[in-house]
Amino acid sequence: MRMHMARTILIWAVLALAIAVPLAFAATSEYLAWRSPIYIAAGLAGVMALCLALVQPLLAGGYLPGLPLLRGRRLHRVIGPVLVAAVAIHVAGLWITSPPDVIDALLFRSPTPFSAWGVIAMWALFATAFLALFRRRLRPRVWRVAHTSLVCVVVIGGVVHALLIEGTMEIWSKAALSALAVATTAAAVADPWLRARRRSQHHDPQPRNGEV
Repeated sequence: MRMHMARTILIWAVLALAIAVPLAFAATSEYLAWRSPIYIAAGLAGVMALCLALVQPLLAGGYLPGLPLLRGRRLHRVIGPVLVAAVAIHVAGLWITSPPDVIDALLFRSPTPFSAWGVIAMWALFATAFLALFRRRLRPRVWRVAHTSLVCVVVIGGVVHALLIEGTMEIWSKAALSALAVATTAAAVADPWLRARRRSQHHDPQPRNGEV
């Protein structure tokens, strides 16, 4: 019982630190010292989006102790629009402060490599949200494959976008947050396949000696 409680506390503490530390470093960054409130809000919205990219697979995969899988998946569906809103605020704020840079990024003609990764992740996220509106009309397998594929693009694109930027986020906390987001997404993507494989092996035992 104590081991279970200690494990629960540890997991939630690690999650809280993984989110709070990058946000705290970003909010107190020297890069924001002379920036406008709109630019600051846009930057912090981007950081929050990366934090939510860590939370979403944890909820979808049922990895948070004390939070049942069904409740976690309901929260996953609620946080999805919040993630979309955070990205929209991030892009809108940058548009207001520097329209030419955003136009160049959207047209994939920006000289900064991180811009293209961010735009790819943004469109994949919007496509994921649009797909979710028609989930009930799609076959379960089609939904899973499409949703999983888009989510992988969102996370990989968002992580590369963040890692390439030298800005408000402190490098080591950003790297840790990015690594956790990629690892939990990979786990959430792989788990259903692994469970299905184990079930098939359980129902289809190996042939006995002499059997063909």
